[in-house]
Amino acid sequence: MNANGTQPRLENLLYEVKKVVVGQDHFLERVLVALLAGGHLLVEGVPGLAKTLTVATLAKAMHGSFKRIQFTPDLVPADLTGTRIFNQRSGEFVTMLGPVFANLVLADEINRAPAKVQSALLEVMQERQVTIAGESFAVPTPFIVMATQNPIETEGTYALPEAQVDRFMMKIVIGYPSEEEELVIVQRVTGEAASVGAVTSTEALLEMQAAVRRLYVDPSLMIYAVRLVSATRTPEKCGLGDFGRFIQYGASPRASIAMIEAGRALAYLRGRDYVLPADVVDVASDVLRHRLVPSYEALSEGLTSDQIVSRILRAVPPPILETSRAANL
Repeated sequence: MNANGTQPRLENLLYEVKKVVVGQDHFLERVLVALLAGGHLLVEGVPGLAKTLTVATLAKAMHGSFKRIQFTPDLVPADLTGTRIFNQRSGEFVTMLGPVFANLVLADEINRAPAKVQSALLEVMQERQVTIAGESFAVPTPFIVMATQNPIETEGTYALPEAQVDRFMMKIVIGYPSEEEELVIVQRVTGEAASVGAVTSTEALLEMQAAVRRLYVDPSLMIYAVRLVSATRTPEKCGLGDFGRFIQYGASPRASIAMIEAGRALAYLRGRDYVLPADVVDVASDVLRHRLVPSYEALSEGLTSDQIVSRILRAVPPPILETSRAANL
């Protein structure tokens, strides 16, 4: 299956990005999954791991608009969404749209801005529009927000509330590159800059998003996603006994939806028009890690949300599908 001829476009898109970005294959794959599924990404990683570079290069390769917003404690909502300015020449108020009006928006160090600014971004992410002086303005389509957090510095930061992180389809944790990858990074940065061309368009991406939504998802996979999410709330139902003492809050129904949508986008990336259990399993950790809040008892025993999710994934087995049957549907 060649995804209706669109698979080469994705390969070309990755090829262009790989001219600049070294390694980070998992991160790149999840960015493409978010693009295809129309979801937002929360990225955690130390500075210097090409988070900004990746999104900016993707925007250039797909001929889309890109804006980077550096979040700081003195930011106000109007700095994101825009405001009304009085034009002395015409004697009228003119609307100046903010940086959220772009196809790809990078919210750098989102936890450095106060709650009212975070809430303003949350509204745009959910509603995909901004209201200024009673008038609504729709953001461009496609519209993806990628927010970053720095895990090594917490002074002067404002923790994201659970209601807000739930709006992100996935949370990706980026690690350091290997020595071999870092050597290539140094060679590329200190050498001649690679030119990135536009190999696809936002219109083509919208077509691919529509194609993703037509992929076949077996009902047993939806049941599996619901069981996984339910296990984060009542782990005793899947045979984990008193494991519930390690979980303060479980995932919301948004997690079940995101797991299917992300799994469907991953299946499309892999060149299929149907979803396999492996697709859902592969995205499960990224979908659940930020929605599951470990209890104080879990933290005291050194249990992270990733470890809790891994335990749940082992306790809830995925369904077994007949590949031939799925392929014929």
